[in-house]
Amino acid sequence: MELSSFIKINPADSVVVCLRPFKKGETINVDGKEIEVKQDTPAGHKVLIKDTAEGGNVIKYGYPIGHARENLTAGQWVNENNLKTNLAGTLSYEYHPVDAKLDIPVENRTFKGYVRKNGEVGTRNEIWIVPTVGCVNGIGEQLAKRLTEETHLEGIDAVHCWHHNYGCSQLDADHENTRKVLRDICLHPNAGAVLVLSLGCENNQPEAFMELLGDYDKDRIKLLITQKVKGDELEEGMNILRQLYALAKEDRREDVPVSKLRIGLKCGGSDGFSGITANPLVGELSDWLVAQGGTSVLTEVPEMFGAETILMNRCKTKELFDQTVSMINNFKEYFLSHGEPVGENPSPGNKAGGISTLEDKALGCTQKCGKGPVSGVMEYGERIQNDGLNLLSAPGNDLVAATALAAAGCQIITFTTGRGTPFGTFVPTMKISTNNDLAERKPNWIDFNAGQLLNGKDMISVRNAFIDKVIAVASGEKARNEINGYSEIAIFKNGVTL
Repeated sequence: MELSSFIKINPADSVVVCLRPFKKGETINVDGKEIEVKQDTPAGHKVLIKDTAEGGNVIKYGYPIGHARENLTAGQWVNENNLKTNLAGTLSYEYHPVDAKLDIPVENRTFKGYVRKNGEVGTRNEIWIVPTVGCVNGIGEQLAKRLTEETHLEGIDAVHCWHHNYGCSQLDADHENTRKVLRDICLHPNAGAVLVLSLGCENNQPEAFMELLGDYDKDRIKLLITQKVKGDELEEGMNILRQLYALAKEDRREDVPVSKLRIGLKCGGSDGFSGITANPLVGELSDWLVAQGGTSVLTEVPEMFGAETILMNRCKTKELFDQTVSMINNFKEYFLSHGEPVGENPSPGNKAGGISTLEDKALGCTQKCGKGPVSGVMEYGERIQNDGLNLLSAPGNDLVAATALAAAGCQIITFTTGRGTPFGTFVPTMKISTNNDLAERKPNWIDFNAGQLLNGKDMISVRNAFIDKVIAVASGEKARNEINGYSEIAIFKNGVTL
């Protein structure tokens, strides 16, 4: 990318994005015209370059990002105060397939992973304690602490208790969502061994839950029902954990093709730079990985609203198109059923960073999945069945969505951010900054700086460095959230609590 003070992303755009703050009275030379900036405009924000009448569409990324609330003139700062979303309720869609074939060579690269008995590959070898109900969270945390102190983590990467508030007093879809996500965690290849920790009387009945796991490795996944223990359940839990540890500590990393990698694509529009730097970079990673035979997964359905047709038309089949339509409209119905509009997603931080509407956010968000074809569509709590690019139904909430990606089987999450966030879910959660300032201010949060694309670095060289970083993390290098000890889960809830 050439050094400049602004960028026009698409030739059809009616706005440019400021790469630095602009003062009132400064000029922008674009498309052979000199445009005077009419207000002080922060970096990452939009300046209009074409007069737009009230109700007329404002174009960014080559698509409408909303309409003008009033008559606007070239040079104005376009923001949430003078731009309104075009989004409404559910829509009917037509399938117009596009050729999404990727022309990227296979490089036969490898990473060092843990090959499990079922052929799946982990990027970590950890021991996990998975409560079936929140009532035993405290016991699980004590067990994790004791095993860590006793073993000093020799031969394993970590011990975690994935505590949560659910497993009882839930009905219907909420209950099943909890069961599915906990099942997915138990079966995840980043776990070398799992202790399923239950109370005994909960709605999420332990024996039925173990049946939900299917044909699991009974040497590596064990159940403890604390109500059935006579005496000290902590000592009984430690006895089981010692058996599990003895197996897990013998596991070793080995060279595995990158086709075994499953990468989650997380966050979308943190600021106005997201769709220029970090999201296109992650899209390049996704395309590269898919071309190698690997898998990437895009979620946060509400952050697709306004850009969903781009994804729909990249579906390999009409069946996948229909599934994507259902995924989009079902989530819109979820909003509408609660009396909420479908287009009010941008947060205060998003708006401060230059994102004015949900379409603005969505068109940046969808760039994380590159240009490749959609090979699979998953409901919340489902596990990956198809290689290639997959779409996953989950909300926009960061921790819920990241947990859903990991539960689907992703061994690493790539999380783009323009505002910064320290969190991580139960797999390594890499933060990719959209701008240099964030990378410089929060080096303890950020794993990779995509802001260097604003300094004239070309995309391919930055992409290659990013691929190297992802492979390093897959091979054992700790992500910042792991170094900081920030790892947790969140389960989607929608409904009655008894």
